[in-house]
Amino acid sequence: MVQIGYTMMTEQAGPRDLVDHVVRAEETGFDFSVTSDHYAPWLTSQGHAPYAWSVLGAAAQATSRIPLMTYVTCPTVRYHPAVVAQKAATMQLLSEGRFRLGLGAGENLNEHVVGHGWPGKNTRHEMLTEALEIIRALFDGGKVTYHGNHFEVDAAKLWDLPEQAPPIGVAVSGERSCEIAGRLADLVIATEPKGELISSFEKHGGKGKPRVGQLPICYDPDRDAAVKRAHDQFRWFAGGWKVNSELPDPEGFAGATQFVRPEDVAETIPCGDNVDDFVEAVRPYAEAGFDEVAVVQVGGDHQREFFDWAGKKLLPALREL
Repeated sequence: MVQIGYTMMTEQAGPRDLVDHVVRAEETGFDFSVTSDHYAPWLTSQGHAPYAWSVLGAAAQATSRIPLMTYVTCPTVRYHPAVVAQKAATMQLLSEGRFRLGLGAGENLNEHVVGHGWPGKNTRHEMLTEALEIIRALFDGGKVTYHGNHFEVDAAKLWDLPEQAPPIGVAVSGERSCEIAGRLADLVIATEPKGELISSFEKHGGKGKPRVGQLPICYDPDRDAAVKRAHDQFRWFAGGWKVNSELPDPEGFAGATQFVRPEDVAETIPCGDNVDDFVEAVRPYAEAGFDEVAVVQVGGDHQREFFDWAGKKLLPALREL
């Protein structure tokens, strides 16, 4: 049975609302939660980008059962990996062992803000590999000194370490990221239900490790309203990560998606309130070998009615997969 998670989408709601959303997700019966970590939304219409780690700390105190996870944090440009390790260790303590650290190679949208430029894809993978090595070393305890091609660490030590380090997930989109994840991660993360990503992850050492996917959905009793909202706030999703990782700001995403039609979005994002449509959208993840799928309910102002519907209809149907 695939576990179903809820996404705290920081691009579409403010910090207090996000905490309220994850409390409702726990009450509704979602199996886990994930949190995006952005400095800017993809589109201006989404309208938000609070600091994800403050939201996570508040969520850890406001909930008691639901697991928490970054989906995903880039530990290479905007954040130094030594600081990411400290944040993750603290979150594991605050949540009493409910935290998983999801990491990825990042997007220009969020990382360019610190003025260090945006490296090419191969360099980003090299930086992610070094970051993973640093974070794992710090999780092991003791002082860490590291001299890499991209990062330096000078006698760093985490003074508040949980008994069990947070499991580390790595987002994948191709062979190189699958190799990194299989070798250095405890779980794999993907936003597309591609069986070849799972096969590659397993080939490189990921066999038997959890596999976590994500799917945007747009519930509304009025399907036309759902399609309109999904197009307004989530048409960026049509670009794919090879494009999305390179665009620098919401204006860039607006320009890149100006010819995406509402019907195009509705082909990839289930919209409305027909439960069967949502089940069929999740099914490819189950068939590709994913253990967990976190849904994103599009629209920050449309979470409460979603929880009522999800508890009564969506979750029971998805647990039949």
